[in-house]
Amino acid sequence: MSDPRDIGVFCGLDVGKGEHHATGLTPGGKKVFDQRLPNNEPKLRELFERLRSRWGTVLVVVDQPASIGALPLAVARDMGCQVAYLPGLAMRRIADLYPGEAKTDARDAFIIAAARTMPHTLRRLAPEVEAFAELQMLVGFDDDLAQESTRLVNRLRGLLTQIHPALERVLGPRLDRPATRTLLERFGSPAQLRKAGGGRLVRVLRSQAPRMAERLTDDILTALQEQTVTVPGTDAAALIIPGLARSLNSVADQRAVLAGRIEELLDAHPLSQVLTSMPGIGLRTAARILIDVGDFSRFRSAGHLAAYADLAPATRTSGSSIRGECPPRRGNRQLKRAFYLAAFASLRDPTCRAYYDKKRSEGKHHVAAITCLARRRIDVLYAMLRNGTLYRPPTPAPA
Repeated sequence: MSDPRDIGVFCGLDVGKGEHHATGLTPGGKKVFDQRLPNNEPKLRELFERLRSRWGTVLVVVDQPASIGALPLAVARDMGCQVAYLPGLAMRRIADLYPGEAKTDARDAFIIAAARTMPHTLRRLAPEVEAFAELQMLVGFDDDLAQESTRLVNRLRGLLTQIHPALERVLGPRLDRPATRTLLERFGSPAQLRKAGGGRLVRVLRSQAPRMAERLTDDILTALQEQTVTVPGTDAAALIIPGLARSLNSVADQRAVLAGRIEELLDAHPLSQVLTSMPGIGLRTAARILIDVGDFSRFRSAGHLAAYADLAPATRTSGSSIRGECPPRRGNRQLKRAFYLAAFASLRDPTCRAYYDKKRSEGKHHVAAITCLARRRIDVLYAMLRNGTLYRPPTPAPA
């Protein structure tokens, strides 16, 4: 994004599904355009061409860069206009500077364009290649599937706990395995499992999990013997459980297909090897970091990246009564979750585990210690990406 002093007109777009509201403001605050326009390419081109021919450089600012805001950004880029994104929190703070409590599209578009007075609130939107746009779409759908998988697992475990707690203790923790899901899809109740018998259960499990087939069958038969009474609702659960297991299998298959395509797109990215070389960062986490951060060039330091990821504590002081630090709660929540889960997964690494144990010994609880570890790993990751080097475990200091 160019220097704000070089911008001829700031065009704020309150994007919508069927139509947008556009407001154009000059650097001096003069309103040069304020009206609705349909969400189609010819009208958008007409607007941008009119502004560009009269005022020169045009900066198009939107409040939603994806979904319904994708077409205006693509048209603006194609016509040589600059584009930027105004986060929702910054937009609400700018709105407080102007009188009125009305919530209209025209006022929202004016507030978006009024960000010209606070250029530090704008986020640069780099041009997206087709592969990056595809990666963003795949990762977003994979996140939806992950939530659906969690919902189905919780529902299955809840039903099993209700009708047969001992059976849930055996099968519940193993629902991430295809063999367990296939077993519940074919035999969805304790009565059907008893009727199938040990030999048939072993044959079903052995096709997908040969190592655990006999052991899991023994655990299932032992659990079935612990309960002889039939809980009300067992027959209804026998109708529901196979469908849930079938849906869970379908979600797992879809995620496997997406993981293969995500891996192909990551292999073509120059920073993917750097990211995945760090302990705890897998394919999905690396993809999320690349989508939310990009090439890291817009962050001047690791501290700026940590602040964007909501992992840099904000200082709170007021006289002698309030002194401390607290989470800022204004960064990118999805990126914070990615860094947090990566830090949690890295506890198998000796270096990360030692730092986590150190924070625990200082009196911090588990979540705070993981957050501290995630913040420290950002320093390392930023240096890796800046220098283009792979992760190397620190060399122990000589005794």
